[in-house]
Amino acid sequence: MDIGASAKLELVAKFCYLGDMLSLDGDADAVVEARIQIGWRKFRQLVPLLTNKDVSLIMRGKLYSSCVQSSMLHGSETWPVRKENVVALQRAEMKMVRWMCDVELKDRLRSKELRERLV
Repeated sequence: MDIGASAKLELVAKFCYLGDMLSLDGDADAVVEARIQIGWRKFRQLVPLLTNKDVSLIMRGKLYSSCVQSSMLHGSETWPVRKENVVALQRAEMKMVRWMCDVELKDRLRSKELRERLV
């Protein structure tokens, strides 16, 4: 295939490649944002099970870990993360954990305690 001298290539700030967002500046902001959205989509699909009082918290935790958390962190071992990226991921995770445990922020329970309920 000959591209030739007249071919023009478009320069973009972000590009989705094999499910990961690549950005012009090389940081992980775009991929972290995309993965958090993917995690929320998966969580919303499973809300009937993840919030069902008839399902034990331990089973909900296993379901969350295997379906939601794994899709949210897929490929993360190659991300050049910064502290802000880690905080964004933790914040999204804790919103989901509180929703599963039927706990609100105003209840002032520690994140560690809520995570332990799901193990």
